[in-house]
Amino acid sequence: MRFDSALVPAALLRRYKRFLADVELADGRTTTVHVANPGAMTGLQAPGSRVWLSRSPNARRKLPYSWELAEVDLGGGLELVGVNTAHPNTLVAEALAAAAIPELAGYDSIRREVRYGDGAFGAASRIDFLLEGAGRPPCYLEVKNVHLMRRPGVAEFPDSVTARGARHLDELAATVAAGARAVMLYVVQIGSAETFRLARDIDPAYGRAFDRARAAGVEAWAWRCRLAREGIDLMQPIPLAD
Repeated sequence: MRFDSALVPAALLRRYKRFLADVELADGRTTTVHVANPGAMTGLQAPGSRVWLSRSPNARRKLPYSWELAEVDLGGGLELVGVNTAHPNTLVAEALAAAAIPELAGYDSIRREVRYGDGAFGAASRIDFLLEGAGRPPCYLEVKNVHLMRRPGVAEFPDSVTARGARHLDELAATVAAGARAVMLYVVQIGSAETFRLARDIDPAYGRAFDRARAAGVEAWAWRCRLAREGIDLMQPIPLAD
C-alpha cells in the first residue's frame, strides 16, 4: 500500500476525543488532524513526538490532515508505527489479490464487508472478508489492527476494552460450528514485532472469547508490516505467544 502523496511531518501536541489531535507543522502553524483510531494508543501519543500526516485532496474536507504514522521508541530505537486502523483491511485485500498469504490462496471469490450471523450475539455483523471456492467451505476472515507494544518485540491486542471484538470472536466460532472455516488475522503495524500475544490484563473478557474461539476451531494468525513514509506492506507472519 502506497500513500497517495508524500507524508507531512509534524510535532504532536495532544490527542483528544479519540479521533482528534492537535499538531504543530514544520512552519510553526498549529492545526487539528483526524485520528482514525478508537483505541488507547498507549505509548504512541507523547506530546512533542514526531508524527506523519497525509493530506486529503478534497478541498472541502473539514480536517484536511490525517495522522498516519507515529515515530516512537518502543525499546529498540526510533521506528515508525502505523496508527490508522483503516489500513490493515487494505493491506490484507492487496495480499489476498496477490495470493501472498499461502493459507488463504486458491479461493474463487473474495468479498468484503459481507453481513453474517443471526444476531444471537447482538446486532448482525459484517465480516471483513468472505472467501469462497468450489469444493471447499467458505472462509470467514476477520482483521484486527495491532499497534500496542509494552515490551520490546512483543506486540499485543487489544489496547483497550473491546466488547465488539469479543463478539466477533464468538461469531467466528459460530461459523465454524456451522461448517465454515474462520480466521482471525492480527495485522501488526510495528516492524520490530517478533511475537504477538493477547493483552489479557487490559481486556480479560476478550481473552476468554479468544480461548473459546480457538477451542471451537477458529484459526488465529499475526502478520507484521514493513513501514516507511512512502507506504506500508504486509511482510511476514510472527508467532502467537498465547
